[in-house]
Amino acid sequence: MSFLSNLVRPSIKTATKREVAANVWEKCPACQGLVYEADLPNNLFCCTHCNHHLQWNITARLAHLLDDNSQKPIPVPATADDPLKFKDRKKYSERLKEARAETNNPDAYRVVEGTINGLKIAVFAMDFAFMAGSMSRAVGSAFVAAAQHAVKHRLPLLAITASGGARMQESTLSLMQMARTTAAVAQLKEAKLPYLVLLTHPTTGGTTASFAMQGDIHIAEPQALIGFAGPRVIEQTIRQTLPEGFQKAEYLLAHGMIDLITPRKDQKQKIHQILTLLLKKESSPKV
Repeated sequence: MSFLSNLVRPSIKTATKREVAANVWEKCPACQGLVYEADLPNNLFCCTHCNHHLQWNITARLAHLLDDNSQKPIPVPATADDPLKFKDRKKYSERLKEARAETNNPDAYRVVEGTINGLKIAVFAMDFAFMAGSMSRAVGSAFVAAAQHAVKHRLPLLAITASGGARMQESTLSLMQMARTTAAVAQLKEAKLPYLVLLTHPTTGGTTASFAMQGDIHIAEPQALIGFAGPRVIEQTIRQTLPEGFQKAEYLLAHGMIDLITPRKDQKQKIHQILTLLLKKESSPKV
């Protein structure tokens, strides 16, 4: 047999197209650039192209703001679920169950005591991932619990807001939280304790109309949307064209509605600096 008839054809492997999961990229809503998702945690969930501040998980935010191993949960009284037996496309009780499974939170809040560079503080934080941070009776109770804890232990209170407004599934019961939280803020002011608000994107509706805009100092993240009703609703109501970006943090700062805009990387140091001044913790020189 000749070598020609004994020829073994070489096996050639065809190249297969590499599959890339769609969820490894995040599209920035500001510059439309694609951001590698693995880079976001190290950049505090800010766009690596334009530094736009994206939605940030509440657990990661608190871990960044508060000192390591300093968080202690503040007890919040339980509230009954779905007292109105509300149902739209699905039962409210089912929506609550789904949101709790997705966020591992009882409702749209997290309430803890912790330290910022060693300074003790009570923190009430809203979880936008839980039904768009809507204000429910549970959220109202959580804010009141945080304020009362601050008064009892003589601590400053920091509120971190991220909310679409009152929770429609609780109707008037949700709107009543505006009065409850306002009364809690009054207790803080009566006790002469600092109350700081960190406004994140978005802060709207009944949250803005109550405790979110009653702080001693209002800090906002860059480009955060802060307002009551949406621009389209306002334009239809007053029948006037509104200024471009009139509900963004930069516009509000220019018109005296907030005190300062602070990027995430500087927030811990800035909050500590403000609290140090308000609490007069700085060491005064001896004469």
